[in-house]
Amino acid sequence: MTTTGDFQKRLDRAREASARLKDAIGQVIVGQGEVVEQALWGLVAGGHVLLEGAPGLGKTLLVRTIASCLDLKFSRIQFTPDLMPSDVTGTNILVTSADGSRHFALHKGPIFGQVVLADEINRATPKTQSSLLEAMQEHACTIAGVRHAMEEPFFVLATENPIEMEGTYPLPEAQLDRFLLKVIVPSPTEDEMTEILTRTTGQPKDAPPRVLDRDEVLAIRSACRDVAVAEPIMRFASRLVRASDPATQGAPDLVKRAIRYGAGVRGGQSLVLAAKAVSVLEGRAHVSFGDVQRVAKPVLRHRLIRSFEGEADGVTTDQVVDALIESVPARPENVEQAIRR
Repeated sequence: MTTTGDFQKRLDRAREASARLKDAIGQVIVGQGEVVEQALWGLVAGGHVLLEGAPGLGKTLLVRTIASCLDLKFSRIQFTPDLMPSDVTGTNILVTSADGSRHFALHKGPIFGQVVLADEINRATPKTQSSLLEAMQEHACTIAGVRHAMEEPFFVLATENPIEMEGTYPLPEAQLDRFLLKVIVPSPTEDEMTEILTRTTGQPKDAPPRVLDRDEVLAIRSACRDVAVAEPIMRFASRLVRASDPATQGAPDLVKRAIRYGAGVRGGQSLVLAAKAVSVLEGRAHVSFGDVQRVAKPVLRHRLIRSFEGEADGVTTDQVVDALIESVPARPENVEQAIRR
C-alpha cells in the first residue's frame, strides 16, 4: 500500500522531471508559455493535444522540440488531400523469403510511433482523418482484422490551420472529442518576434537535450492518475459539463442561444485529468476548484457545437466557457443556501 510520504516523493520527482522538460523546450521555443504548459498537461495526463493557429507560429517546431526532449520513438504524418488511411496505419505487403517462399508481412505506418505529429491534420479528407480514431482512443490499430497495440507511452500532437482557410476539412466531432485539449497558438509579441528573428536568422542551434526517457514519462503519468480529487470538485466538473448542454435545466442563457450540442462524458473525464496534470506540474497532491476552471477552455472549446444562431452572432466557444464558469457555482446549491442563512 502506498503511503502519503511515498506518493509525495513520486510527486516531487514528477514535478522536477516536468520542470526539466519545460526548461529544455524553452531553449528552442520563444515565449508561448501558456501553449507549452498546456501541451505538457496533455503529456502528463496521457491525452492527445490539438494545436490550432495560423501558419508560421511554430506549432510544428513545438511538437518536434517536445519529441527531441523525450527519449521516445517519434514519427511524423504530413496530412494532404491525397493521403490514404493505409498511409497512416500501414498495410500488409507481399514479401519473398530467402528460400523463395512468399508471405504477407505487416509494414507499419507512422501511427506506430510513441510521439506522433499529425501535421496539418485538417488538410486530409475525413476518411483519412478517421484512421486515427482507434489508435487515439484504444491505443491500438486493427489492420486486416488483426489488432496491434501501440507502444506506450502513446501521444498524438496534431496541428491545424484555422478552419476558414482554403483547402481544409473540418475535423469530425468524434475525432475532436478524442483530443484531451485544443490549444490556441497566438501570434508573438514584438519582443518575442524580435527574439525569434534573432535566433532563426543566424547559425543553427544544437538540438535540445533528451531529458526524459520512457520510464520517467510513464512514472509521471502514473503519479497524475493518483492525484486526489475531492467529491465536491468532481461534482463541480460534472455541473460544468452538464450546463454546457442547452437541453439541461439551468443552463446559462448563452448556452441555450448559441450552442446546439454540449460536451459529453469525455469532456468531464478530460476536465478532471487535465486538472490533475496542473496539480502535478505544481507539485500538489490534490486538485482545486481553480484547477478545473483553469483547464476549462482548452478542454471544452472544441467539444461545444455552436447553433446557427451562435455562428451568425459570432459567439465563440471560449465566450460560452466563460459564461459557464461565471454561472456554475463551485459549491453545491445546498451549501450555498446554508452560507446565505
